[in-house]
Amino acid sequence: MQDALVIAGRTFGSRLIVGTGKYKDVEETERAIDASGAEIVTVALRRVDLSDRSSGSLMTLLTKKKWTLLPNTAGCFNADDAVRTLRLARELGIADMVKLEVIGDPKTLYPDNEQTLEAAKILVKEGFVVLPYCIDDPIICRKLEDAGCAAVMPLAAPIGSGLGIRNPHNLSIILEHAKVPVIVDAGVGTASDAAIAMELGCDGVLMNTAIAHAKYPVMMADAMREAVLAGRKARLAGRMPRARYANASSPTEGLIE
Repeated sequence: MQDALVIAGRTFGSRLIVGTGKYKDVEETERAIDASGAEIVTVALRRVDLSDRSSGSLMTLLTKKKWTLLPNTAGCFNADDAVRTLRLARELGIADMVKLEVIGDPKTLYPDNEQTLEAAKILVKEGFVVLPYCIDDPIICRKLEDAGCAAVMPLAAPIGSGLGIRNPHNLSIILEHAKVPVIVDAGVGTASDAAIAMELGCDGVLMNTAIAHAKYPVMMADAMREAVLAGRKARLAGRMPRARYANASSPTEGLIE
């Protein structure tokens, strides 16, 4: 907790946020999340029966564990639907910290910046702690922060693509100016991608498919946990400067001839 992730005054020991979709069953979901060490777990409100508390259901698992739930609006294509979905979740007693996701294109699943910003302004005014999924664009990230969002969540690559960090330059610019946590959301494929995001200076990483669609999801979840920790430590340690030419590890002074 000495290097905690802080979102809107709430403190989390893990900088890895994971999803709950695409696993073969609820048991595998639980094992993978436990292995990841994640404290924040996101759930798609439009794809889960929130009232199902039967034995073996996802909602039963989510309510019995100590994870912080981060309801998301996956599947919403305009601001009105996203706001309505989160208002319903609040009525059902789900936490007020939410992941805002307004999709603009069903093929790429890229977010609609205008609709996302519109929804964010409404939700912030209504007291939600808003974490918006957005394009890796420094301008929209600044506007979302100015609107009162508690963090910004730029994509690394298209959702579920596993392509990794496609634009580290843009992420670096976002990080340079952001005064709220920057959490990479979407596109991570393997542990090295997560480590790179953290080495760039990101405050956290959110993923689902990279773990759920791995050959061995529980093992991959553990690898992601270690990668996020390693990347964060490397960032704090400060990497060596890059050099154009070689630099001998052993000094030449005092050589015996």
